Amino acid sequence: MVRSKMKILWQMFKVFILFTGCTTLFYYGMIWINQEYENYHRYEEPEGSAVKVYQSLNEDPPNWVDRLLLFYLDGE
Repeated sequence: MVRSKMKILWQMFKVFILFTGCTTLFYYGMIWINQEYENYHRYEEPEGSAVKVYQSLNEDPPNWVDRLLLFYLDGE
């Protein structure tokens, strides 16, 4: 009787250690990935002969209704 309870406690302890180890490994892996991408510059100025993607046809800036409709149509 006592032996089976000790065996159950030992199995629970092993599962707890495994869970704690995997959680710690996952946590430090996420920190490592975050540090890798923190230094990644996504919005650097383009080099070479870059072309402007958006150029307004008229010189007046679009009003907010037009910008909102463009937002909904393009799904940006």
